[in-house]
Amino acid sequence: MDDSQQLNIRVPRPLHRWVRRAAGQRGLSQQAFVMSLLEDAMEDAKGPTLFDALPAVEAVNPEPPSTASGSFPFRFIDLFSGIGGLRIGLENVGGKCVFSCENDPYAQKTYRAWFGDQPEGDVRDFATGAGVPDHNLLAAGFPCQPFSIAGVSKKKSLGREHGFKDKTQGTLFFDLSLIIENKRPEALLLENVKNLRSHNKGDTWRTICGRLEELGYVIFDQVIDAADYVPQHRERVFIVGFRRDLYGDNPPFEFPAPPDGRPPMMSDILEPPAKVPSKYTLSDKLWNYLQAYREKHAAKGNGFGFGLAPPDGISRTLSARYYKDGAEILIAQPGRKNPRRLMPIEAARLMGFPMHLAEQQVVSDTRAYKQFGNAVVPLVAEAVARQIVQVMQWQRLTLPAAASA
Repeated sequence: MDDSQQLNIRVPRPLHRWVRRAAGQRGLSQQAFVMSLLEDAMEDAKGPTLFDALPAVEAVNPEPPSTASGSFPFRFIDLFSGIGGLRIGLENVGGKCVFSCENDPYAQKTYRAWFGDQPEGDVRDFATGAGVPDHNLLAAGFPCQPFSIAGVSKKKSLGREHGFKDKTQGTLFFDLSLIIENKRPEALLLENVKNLRSHNKGDTWRTICGRLEELGYVIFDQVIDAADYVPQHRERVFIVGFRRDLYGDNPPFEFPAPPDGRPPMMSDILEPPAKVPSKYTLSDKLWNYLQAYREKHAAKGNGFGFGLAPPDGISRTLSARYYKDGAEILIAQPGRKNPRRLMPIEAARLMGFPMHLAEQQVVSDTRAYKQFGNAVVPLVAEAVARQIVQVMQWQRLTLPAAASA
């Protein structure tokens, strides 16, 4: 009679790949390989066994993280930090921020109020790496600026470099890449607008990716729409990188799949009508102008104009110019002639910021709209960061010598 019991467990995808690979190398099925590990673990007191070949995780990390929650202790820096959208996502998966940098004084004010840290100012002051603490991961929502496309022949005649490094000179990405070159973090998490891929007929994108690969990183990229996480159509490109010398040529990274369940709707983030001050209702003059502007472009076959967000759907993208007229996301008001703008607290919900932070508004409405319009959606940052964490765990399980480098 078979007295065995079945054990069903779910493991992170990178660990599953490792089991599959290790089992194949030994000519075993995955089930037989895992069973041999468990059996050897019971017999490890009798001498060297197959189980002894597993890395001693405790030697690398005295308190192994929970793979179920995706939490993992690591140090990161937050460059071009804005109001901390990337930081929130990284902290939620175990990261500790050890350095931040943001040049806008109003964003600095919000960041300080929310996190208790005063960000440094100009990132160019830290390009040599001096003053930047050692860290495992570098995060940056860097701005996209025009990139030089000067001819190679002219650069050669002047004795200047003509590779990817030289093509980025004069941009903030150049300074960012110098920090990467000088500090050599094991992982990167970068974010930018979707159009970065097509800027300058794709040359900017090729230059950025080429420079990161030149620095020794394996690069992954994907455009992610935040509409699966918040009730807003917001496409951003995320770039993830891993040091090739630590992670090899094919680290098992995958961008996150959309979360399960019903996507959030606009009605989920709106305040009750009675709590909305009248100052957020559009004036007759502005509302008439927006309607006339839309009609003029509709007659030409264009889709320009204001957008009324459906309560049971999602809105357009919240932009940094929202403070001007709120045209891209207007809220209809039953019983009133004119629609209204979002309140800043609603804009925070639309971006997915935690309410305990968003309720601490320390700047004007105008500045708050700009900050939210420029921000990274924390829930998307967290989802991507969780996938990075799984690869960091995989690296420490499979390549312990490199992990301690």
